[in-house]
Amino acid sequence: MSHSLSFDPAELDLDTIHGFLTTSYWSPGIPRETVARAIAGSLCVGAYRERRQIGFARVVSDRATFAYLADVFVLEEARGEGIGRAMVRALMEHHELQGLRRWFLATLDAHGVYEALGWQPVAHPERLLEITVPDIYRR
Repeated sequence: MSHSLSFDPAELDLDTIHGFLTTSYWSPGIPRETVARAIAGSLCVGAYRERRQIGFARVVSDRATFAYLADVFVLEEARGEGIGRAMVRALMEHHELQGLRRWFLATLDAHGVYEALGWQPVAHPERLLEITVPDIYRR
């Protein structure tokens, strides 16, 4: 089935996005207000079928040197059609994100989607550090 992509923030369906993210493995219980703030601070792309949102992805970036790809999802009913890959490709090709030195993402189970677009495991994981608060939305 056909779909369209849009970078227009006015087209994003916060109910759909929050509904998915609050039950995802990476942001269980995330408050709606947090999702709205994350969207406001990101470059987002939505996937739509007949004006209904079926997918979402966002990039957090300084738009000069670095980008972090986050919250990529496609609703169950539309999976397997290449929509996730199309959204990631659209973000990677976006004119505001050209010439970046480094992109990052974290995924538990979608390595193949990203590897097909040129993503690779971190070359020097010993250089990376993180602070993680996994239950922050359940407090």
